[in-house]
Amino acid sequence: MSAEHFILAALVLPLLGALGIALAGKLPNLREAITLTTAVALFACVVQLLDPVLAGVRPELVLLEPLPGLPIAFRVEPLGMLFALIASGLWIVNSVYSIGYMRGNQEKHQTRFYVCFALSIAAALAIAFAGNLLTLFVFYEALTLLTYPLVTHAGTDKARAGGRTYLGILMGTSVLFLLPAVIYTWHVTGTTDFRPGGILPAGMDPGAVMVLLALFMFGIGKAALMPFHRWLPAAMVAPTPVSALLHAVAVVKAGVFSVVKVVVYVFGLDTLAGATDWLIGIAGFSIVAASVVALNADNLKRRLAYSTVSQLSYVILAAAILAPLSLVGAALHIAAHAFGKITLFFAAGAIYTAAHKTEVSQLDGIGRRMPWTMTAFGIGALSMIGLPPAAGFVSKWYIVSGAFAQAQWFALAVIFISTLLNAGYFLPILYRAFFRPESAATAAHPHGEAPLAIVIALTFTAAGTLALFFFPDVPLALAQQLVQSP
Repeated sequence: MSAEHFILAALVLPLLGALGIALAGKLPNLREAITLTTAVALFACVVQLLDPVLAGVRPELVLLEPLPGLPIAFRVEPLGMLFALIASGLWIVNSVYSIGYMRGNQEKHQTRFYVCFALSIAAALAIAFAGNLLTLFVFYEALTLLTYPLVTHAGTDKARAGGRTYLGILMGTSVLFLLPAVIYTWHVTGTTDFRPGGILPAGMDPGAVMVLLALFMFGIGKAALMPFHRWLPAAMVAPTPVSALLHAVAVVKAGVFSVVKVVVYVFGLDTLAGATDWLIGIAGFSIVAASVVALNADNLKRRLAYSTVSQLSYVILAAAILAPLSLVGAALHIAAHAFGKITLFFAAGAIYTAAHKTEVSQLDGIGRRMPWTMTAFGIGALSMIGLPPAAGFVSKWYIVSGAFAQAQWFALAVIFISTLLNAGYFLPILYRAFFRPESAATAAHPHGEAPLAIVIALTFTAAGTLALFFFPDVPLALAQQLVQSP
């Protein structure tokens, strides 16, 4: 098969998987076997594109051209390759986890859950491989709509309210800001294609550049830049596998991926010189403010949600610094955050499944009952703080190096303060889990680890978080290609 065939297969396989899952809905074992088989086949297809991309080839596929000069087209470049590897690879692990979680908690509408999950992965792969702004926008919107049933899965008033916030903010920002940005870019340049070095004309008015950048940054609501971040904690009403999808596999990754892609392939670093100081300020504020909220949150998923808001703005901050090293760090942080945060959410779901605990204040002594889960949680927490030997240290190193290279002292101060805050809201959880005596309620109702599928999944992602520290070669090579001169 040619590279173009592998692109097409990667886009179609999740759709076929969703159909198979729907048809096998009354046979849970078959339904979940189809889910896992599809996920493995998708990852295998994506991996086939890795060597050509590393060798400098950029496979392309034009699907259709609804308007002259505005095709729905796909082109695999280094950043998209990295995102596709993350989304397809973690779908396998999340599927294993979902089997344990959905069965362990006797969740309703499991077939609908697996169908929407597969369709969401299809949209994420289309975003990863998008060759132009039009294609990116179409599938960005599709991802929002396809994940809405997952957010409202429980069907409660609280779930529906969270879903309305989710849909309202994401659709509102994209229609009010992102779509006008895409249209204006096409008007100015005559194209929506992504090109290394950017597509905006040389000598474009600096004020127009700044306005266009603001439209893109606030229009890409999935990046959760303040003040358009509330959809993310609101969506925590969803089951934990959905939280993992939102935070690690697809949705927020589609947001920060789009931010970096627009900076590199629409604007270009030279065009943005001097135009991103305001963005550094807002990203820095988002990092610190979200960390402070997380510090005071007792609900574990809420604490993790605001941690995600903070960590996403690390990527935006790194992109806004406009140094090659910081952009490498931005790309690496997409991968590091994916593995670290999915591990943390997996652990939160394991705690809920085994012990029915949702609050940090309830976790005294739980590490002795659930040592695998809480050790994995500790590894994910180290990565979010940015400490070795976890992947977050590598990405943060490059971001800090880029900030030093550009003499961005405000950015460095933000990173230092947020690192302390990250430690402040993660380390007490580990202290409670391993060093405090069990509460009377826990002692009266003893429990062990969550179902095996859950433990296997969170152990694997924790191991992946460590592996990305010791063996960062593939994501680092892709990230370095991103910033090479066109």
